[in-house]
Amino acid sequence: MKNKVSILLAALALVCLAASCDRQKNYLPKPRGYFRIDLPEKSYTMVDTLEKYRFECPKYALVTPDPYSPDEKNWVNVEMPQFKGSIHLTHKPLNGNLGEYLEDVHTMVTKHLQKANGVRDSLISNDEHKVYGLFIEMDGKGVATPMQFYLTDSTKNFVRGALYFNFKPDNDSMQPVINFIRQDIDHLINTFEWK
Repeated sequence: MKNKVSILLAALALVCLAASCDRQKNYLPKPRGYFRIDLPEKSYTMVDTLEKYRFECPKYALVTPDPYSPDEKNWVNVEMPQFKGSIHLTHKPLNGNLGEYLEDVHTMVTKHLQKANGVRDSLISNDEHKVYGLFIEMDGKGVATPMQFYLTDSTKNFVRGALYFNFKPDNDSMQPVINFIRQDIDHLINTFEWK
């Protein structure tokens, strides 16, 4: 009797094992997924608290003084906490040294070219407000700053801006956020005025 029960249990185990194996399905590892990113509605407010310039920034951003340069009153960060990123804005007065500042911008861009797959730039020219400059966009998975720009009136003022995230960049997965912030940077540039 014990022998028959053992044989019956072994046969039942084999039937269950055979039934659970489906040889027609091809199992592949699932691709890595990312969290859904909810993007806020676009809405802007004027930032008019700085001595040398003003601009409009998103209402979901915080404009804070640069903590690493407390003596520089016109250096600010446009922080976007929901994206863990910020646009750093630095102002320098011009005194016949525009070429030096342009070379600094070129050096900063060159540092990121090793990780970039592509670089696009576009001229900025607003004759009405005397705002001129260059917008530089870098594509690539590990680029630390996907967007940089500078603005100048060519005689007295120079502002450099750069977008940074507070984590190791994976710009392929962050592309929807980068595209979203690109619109905010475009708006900042288009509403930028010297005082």
